[in-house]
Amino acid sequence: MHRYAFAFVTWLVVGLACLLASAAPAAAQPAGANNLAVELVAETDMPAPGSDVTLAFAATPDPGWHGYWKNPGDAGLETRLDWQLPRGVTASDLAYPVPTRLLIAGIMNYVYKGPFTQFATLKIPAGLAPGTPLPIRVRADYLVCTDEVCVPETENLSLTLTVGDGTITAERRARFDQWRRALPKPLGSEGKFAIADGIARIAIPWPAGAPLTDEAYFYPLTPLALTYNAPQKVTRDGDMAVIETKATGSVLRLDGVFAPGNGQGFGVTAMPGTVAASAAPDAIDWSAALVALGGALLGGLILNIMPCVFPILSLKALSLAKSGTSERHARAEALAYTAGVVLVVLALGGAMLGLRAAGASVGWAFQLTDARVILFLLLLVLAIALNLAGLFELMTPRFAGKLAGEGSGGAFMTGALAAFIATPCTGPFMGVALGATLVLPWYLGLLIFLGLGLGLALPFLLLGFVPALRRALPRPGAWMDTFRKILSVPMFLTAIALAWVLGGLKGVNGMALGLIVALGFAVVLWLVGRRQMRGVGNGAAWIAAAAVTVAGIWAISTIEKPASAGQVEKGGAEPFTEARLAALQAEGKPVFAYFTADWCVTCKVNEKAAIETDAVRQAFQKAGVTVLVGDWTDGNPQLGRFIERHNRAGVPLYLWYPKGSREPQVLPQVLSQGMLVALPGG
Repeated sequence: MHRYAFAFVTWLVVGLACLLASAAPAAAQPAGANNLAVELVAETDMPAPGSDVTLAFAATPDPGWHGYWKNPGDAGLETRLDWQLPRGVTASDLAYPVPTRLLIAGIMNYVYKGPFTQFATLKIPAGLAPGTPLPIRVRADYLVCTDEVCVPETENLSLTLTVGDGTITAERRARFDQWRRALPKPLGSEGKFAIADGIARIAIPWPAGAPLTDEAYFYPLTPLALTYNAPQKVTRDGDMAVIETKATGSVLRLDGVFAPGNGQGFGVTAMPGTVAASAAPDAIDWSAALVALGGALLGGLILNIMPCVFPILSLKALSLAKSGTSERHARAEALAYTAGVVLVVLALGGAMLGLRAAGASVGWAFQLTDARVILFLLLLVLAIALNLAGLFELMTPRFAGKLAGEGSGGAFMTGALAAFIATPCTGPFMGVALGATLVLPWYLGLLIFLGLGLGLALPFLLLGFVPALRRALPRPGAWMDTFRKILSVPMFLTAIALAWVLGGLKGVNGMALGLIVALGFAVVLWLVGRRQMRGVGNGAAWIAAAAVTVAGIWAISTIEKPASAGQVEKGGAEPFTEARLAALQAEGKPVFAYFTADWCVTCKVNEKAAIETDAVRQAFQKAGVTVLVGDWTDGNPQLGRFIERHNRAGVPLYLWYPKGSREPQVLPQVLSQGMLVALPGG
């Protein structure tokens, strides 16, 4: 008990000293001039009946001042709210972003030294008529301090919501997404802690190989458990991060936020258990990194059989055999093709890692959530298909080279093209490999993307450096022209699939516009082919093709996504939300959750070959399995964050929650009907 008494007396003395010291400065402040300004913002001004609406308390302290976390540490006060709400409306507790530490004269404070945003969620009652006003009033009392003085301040905040359809504007959604990135994410797995001889050891699930800097820290929420100003020693023990620090007293449960030191935070609940003494700090798990690199290499190799890549590879391989070039020339083309593939994959991977570091929830093929990129890719694939079909030849512009022609420039462009249009595809080995890029240091993440690019380029690289493989190819002949036209078929199918994806993003109007632009683009290419037959130059025609492309991309960006676009409409399945998943788990029901996108080829194959079959549907119905579908076609950031928590860089992701289980079984990226049928009895 003496530890509790000591902690309480320390807190009381420091708190009183802080408030007394604040008296003189407070008197010197002009009336109404707070040192920490708070803005109250609703995520939607028109919440739907029966829905939740998030309110943000966006706080901006003056330079040199700071606000406090929920657990302020040795001194300080958390924010207190006094609500005045319409009848039936209820408010949640405040959610706080990840704090920083401030140690002054041996007193540890958990604070915010710059702008920060707290959240509260209002529950709107069902049955309210559209147009009903909902006046919201709240008084916020908080403490704001410098390193020398503290001032208690108050903000009286208000806004009026109107019952509506729950529409969230793009500007408001972007603003709230930016604020939410500072919130701690649920870790999903329980930790353990043990207290002995005044020392607390906390074991937190943390993947081996995941970054863990010297700044890693555990911010305790449970009061009177840890000595706040004591140093924390953070080490690794396999898939656990172990925090060792002084304990203040014994508790039955330890809640807090674990910050690994990269700006992120994870909510942790730890229960009593056995925790071994900390071992020596562990560096990066190179074995895990090498496994991920191997998976990326194999995954890239498998991408070559995808319908949008195989025609390009086949045609380029046959052109190399047909040309009869020297060994030196063959190797130069192979290296140029490889360079094109690797540079594009590295550029896309680097962009993904950079956006993630900036707080965005994006994954592999993130660019395909943009309708403008989809339309550009549609026109590009259509041009390839028409070229293979013989409508025109890629003779100009000169910098592009020929798709099936000779020379290192053409080989480089072909490799870059193959890599770019392969991004909608994932397959075996790629999911775990790309998921590893989320937790490994950036340079190892880029190494994994390098492995993916090398795997994709490997077949053509081998053709260039192994003469026996080139000699094994069929002899050139008239059949090659027929084969080339056959290869146009999967490219036309790819173009159709991209038009469908465009419809998923922008609705029927967007798909219609995309098809009109594609028709205009095809007419220009037909004119190119006609002029080529007469031996006439095509400079003006290529300018017209570029103009059609630019105009189409601008036009598609002006079409608003309809309310129904992207909604899941699959028999017997429900749209995925974390709230719905939690409700089903609370009821003890088994759940199969899968995450897909219209541009993900592997996803669509799995859905048609396994998930949406009668045998699986009947097995799930018999066992009472609820199917939840997360559609990530438009890059929904909430789904992106959930996918990221399961160490995946994108879709597909398949999760099986057995009856009564909180932790999912992550299924392979390639499913079979038998595998799914066996899940309820497993």
